[in-house]
Amino acid sequence: MSTIFVYFLPLLLFIILIIWRVWFYKKTINLNDFNPSWRHILTKEVTFYEDLSAADKLRFEQELLYFFDDVAITGVKIDIDDTDRLLVGASAVIPLFGFPELRYRNINEVLLYQGSFNNDHQTEGAGRNILGKVGKGNMNRLMILSLPALRAGFKNENSSSNVGIHEFVHLIDMADGVVDGIPESLMQKQYVAPWLKLMHKEIESIKENESDINPYGATSEVEFLSVASEYFFNNPEEFQKKHPELYSLMKKMYRYSS
Repeated sequence: MSTIFVYFLPLLLFIILIIWRVWFYKKTINLNDFNPSWRHILTKEVTFYEDLSAADKLRFEQELLYFFDDVAITGVKIDIDDTDRLLVGASAVIPLFGFPELRYRNINEVLLYQGSFNNDHQTEGAGRNILGKVGKGNMNRLMILSLPALRAGFKNENSSSNVGIHEFVHLIDMADGVVDGIPESLMQKQYVAPWLKLMHKEIESIKENESDINPYGATSEVEFLSVASEYFFNNPEEFQKKHPELYSLMKKMYRYSS
């Protein structure tokens, strides 16, 4: 055996181990770890979960356990409970539910604040108009959510707003390395051009006050994706009624079966 081979053998084995963990290793989740009381909370608070079949509810629960195993949920100067953690988890699971093979790889922790905050993450003083934010720079792999806003997003099932879903859709958009309002990790290529066409058409309608989609969605393609997704998941019947073309395309994009 050559000296060069012996020298590089540990490196080769390390590379093989990394490849194996990335492509073949599947983390084992024990469904017995799912607290039965959580089902009552989900049924009461999360309409998306309530409407699922029995088999899909089990898969939803499994995805929650995967998420909880990967991502810490922390209250900042506030106490949080199981309901709060489940609402964060549901916000993450819902947009990816049609893709059981995908999970978030760009977040480690969600911070829950007592209210809105400003660009410096302060909860007191002026400029506190932010309800959710995906961290960048020194805040990379973090998400910040206003706890009252998170709860409000699930409280009214007829609402088109859900800050938790909004921010997790931003993470999905980021997953392909380009934040552009085109979730290429989900969207098949044949839907990109129709999506861009419908998106720009709807943005113009928003600007002309001819759309009920949150005006914030007209600020950029990036925000339109998240704002439209909130509406799509939170109030699908109304979204389908008022935006049939957009609904049909997003249903394909998210592999939404309802």
